[in-house]
Amino acid sequence: MSEVLITLIVELEDRPGQLLKVLQPISALGGNIVGIIHQRGKKTPLNRLPVEISFKIDSSKVENLIEELKSLGIIIRSFNEVKLTATTSVLLIGHLIHTDISDTISSIDTDGEAECVEMHVSMPEISGPSTAIITISASGKEKLKEALEKLREVCRRKEITIIEPVNEELI
Repeated sequence: MSEVLITLIVELEDRPGQLLKVLQPISALGGNIVGIIHQRGKKTPLNRLPVEISFKIDSSKVENLIEELKSLGIIIRSFNEVKLTATTSVLLIGHLIHTDISDTISSIDTDGEAECVEMHVSMPEISGPSTAIITISASGKEKLKEALEKLREVCRRKEITIIEPVNEELI
């Protein structure tokens, strides 16, 4: 069994049950949802809602899933298989915004083999320290280790505390 991370963008009608119509086949084929981005304020030219769904699934089931979604009348805007299979989350504490958080995040992905796939930032005071939980995915455990080392180096330089891992085993 070879598990892959898939990012799927679908266009859904703005009515109850449409998201469930997409999620049920993913679940039935053993897929595990990683994240959903659903912005009700954005509408497509067909007056539908674009929804981005990221999930892990056995690579041998991907083709069946796409066919099932199409048979249900789901409009698939884009679909890609992401080769990022190792994931961890870390907590950053410090002056994240004032030390350019985009630079900190960019340091993770220097060769296309790792990236920040999710981030939640809390900034209680404009001039005070902030916190961020970031999730990093990479093409394998070695690349994830490399990405974490790059992040540690940037955090040392910027005097940002890094607590790792937040919710997984140490790699």
